[in-house]
Amino acid sequence: MKIQGLVKTTLVDFPGHLACSIFLGGCNFLCPFCHNKSLVLSDCMTENLDENYIFDFLEKRMGILEGVCITGGEPTVHKDLYNFINKIKQLGYQVKLDTNGTHPNLMTSLISDNLIDYVAMDIKNSPQKYVQTVGLNQYDLENIYQSVNVLLKNNVPYEFRTTIVKEFHTKDDIVSIGEWVQGCNDYYLQSFHPSENQIVDGFSSYSKETLESYKDILKKYVYNVHLRGI
Repeated sequence: MKIQGLVKTTLVDFPGHLACSIFLGGCNFLCPFCHNKSLVLSDCMTENLDENYIFDFLEKRMGILEGVCITGGEPTVHKDLYNFINKIKQLGYQVKLDTNGTHPNLMTSLISDNLIDYVAMDIKNSPQKYVQTVGLNQYDLENIYQSVNVLLKNNVPYEFRTTIVKEFHTKDDIVSIGEWVQGCNDYYLQSFHPSENQIVDGFSSYSKETLESYKDILKKYVYNVHLRGI
């Protein structure tokens, strides 16, 4: 397990819970505007934290912290993620998983076995522009479609979210996304912010007014639409 970081206390990463966040290295996408280069590119990663250190910390914080957010990078690329989360749940914590939705079978197993309590899944863009947005030459979206359906059809609390980048997202993309995830409970539009830890420089954000207009578009398809990071 490539454990690259631990934020010991957070009030924002796991909605409604005092939590910590565990950052796992590695990702199967290469989104050029990603602000976590140090978690995605192997030559930028630091030495892994020892798993025993993580569980010693979690044992000491039992009764203080309520939840653990598993984020990245992309956590589901790790074959031992199921067992890792199972050990966290045995300590009595609630678990939130951040994912790009590329491993629907693993996500289904975690949900079916009551090992995750909240899922935040990235919707990178409209299906027509997905491959371009995730920085690959080609990618079969079937796993993404399956993951969306898993969340729409299960009872686990979830959110879909899209980081809106001026150079990648248009009004037509937002309409297409809305049609795709129609009926979902919560959707977050996240304003892009440049970072020194970005994979590729040169991208920009929309104005608050434009993001509000995109929110209005999504409200035709989604029960609750939120803006984040503005």
